[in-house]
Amino acid sequence: MQDVLGMTYYWLKAGHIIFMVFWMAGLFMLPRQMIYLHPATPDSEESALWAKRMGLLRKVILTPSLIVVWILGLLLSMAIGAWDQGWFHAKLLVVVLLTAFHGIIVARSKKMVAGERPMTERQLRLWGEFPGIALAVIVVLAVVKPF
Repeated sequence: MQDVLGMTYYWLKAGHIIFMVFWMAGLFMLPRQMIYLHPATPDSEESALWAKRMGLLRKVILTPSLIVVWILGLLLSMAIGAWDQGWFHAKLLVVVLLTAFHGIIVARSKKMVAGERPMTERQLRLWGEFPGIALAVIVVLAVVKPF
């Protein structure tokens, strides 16, 4: 199986990077959309519009991209034998944290659509920074492989 994966390594890598970009774009957009929804009155036309946009973002971009990134990433790790390398363990940890962030922010966005406001606008702005920091760490780990 390793030979088959080795032959398709560049295709796996390209797909992994493409869907990682989609996923990250969604993770950058969702907190911003939540900020726009925050001042809207629940059950208003504006609230319904943002709820629709957030639902589409989750269903069309975020969740499918998350799944593809994980599948291709695990296949890539098998293709290059990364499981015994320190940089990979660190990257995997950050990706697990980013996946947890994904779950938390999606759950909170659903609460906001239901009319709750579980976070302040300031908290949403701060939470919106996490994907960028995680992305920087992941790229350094995957490209530089510091350990």
